[in-house]
Amino acid sequence: MTATVRKHDNVDMADAEIVVGIDLGGTKILTVAATPDGRIRARKRVDTPKGRDAVVAAMRDTVAAVLGEAAVRAPRGIGVGAPGPMDPRAGVLLEPPNLPGCENLPLAAIFRELHPDADIHVENDANAAALGERRFGAGRGVDDLCYVTISTGIGGGIVAAGRLVRGVAGTGGEIGHTILEPDGPRCHCGLHGCWEVLASGTAIAREAAAAVARGEGAAIAQAAGGRPVDARAVDQAAAAGDPVALRIVAAAVRYNGIGFCNLIQILSPARIIVGGGVSHAWDRYIAPAAEWARTHAFARPGGMCAIVPADLGDDVGALGAVAVGLGDAEA
Repeated sequence: MTATVRKHDNVDMADAEIVVGIDLGGTKILTVAATPDGRIRARKRVDTPKGRDAVVAAMRDTVAAVLGEAAVRAPRGIGVGAPGPMDPRAGVLLEPPNLPGCENLPLAAIFRELHPDADIHVENDANAAALGERRFGAGRGVDDLCYVTISTGIGGGIVAAGRLVRGVAGTGGEIGHTILEPDGPRCHCGLHGCWEVLASGTAIAREAAAAVARGEGAAIAQAAGGRPVDARAVDQAAAAGDPVALRIVAAAVRYNGIGFCNLIQILSPARIIVGGGVSHAWDRYIAPAAEWARTHAFARPGGMCAIVPADLGDDVGALGAVAVGLGDAEA
């Protein structure tokens, strides 16, 4: 396990209302101690270990580390953002595919025992990110928004009339598994033609690898430089004008445009906030998809919806967990 701890400034935090945010993922745990206005006072990142007991111990250690750095013994709240499926109201992680051994893990109960005076809340990681952007980032002051992350997969969270949308099954906001092509490729979730399987970074890499295997993607293979073909190689080849790469990009743009358009038509949000690795190539993948969405949606909601980059970068999960710890998911 590797770990890094960084203290942000030398201030006396003994009397501050510190909230701890834990971003629990399949590859890393990032924990921060922050003020309610989102100023991070300490952070610790560790590689996610294998096994239930090791994961719990790592989370406990990161919390102790950031509280020590912030000179606080009793945080106001602790929020956890974790991959689903989960029961956020009970605070239980159910069957996370990327965290083997953590089935039915009672996260809220674990941290209530350690910090009985703190408010403890647990939420789906994409929902947490949406709340983080709403409180601290590109969604400040917006009561109707969608957060979309386009990276290895596609996830999201929805806030409507100031409230997080969970739905009756707790799965509200699973926008990456809306169906865009019923006869499309099979997604890892078991469905066919999900937004995720058509336009994520993984989908772009899959189409590029297939082109290379057919002998059509020489420019993409050259951009990959001997590494496995990924979305960055496609972006580099497209920037150089390679027609195969441009065709792959155009398909992803179209599907992202359809996805954004569907969000506008169904929810009429004031803002769609887009993050994730693919969004770093904004002008190639997101800007044209946003234009497609606005021109194909009803004029009034399309014109009233801004599609903007996320603000919080790599801290979105941890700061989203801070927002969860502040009770935003229950508002």
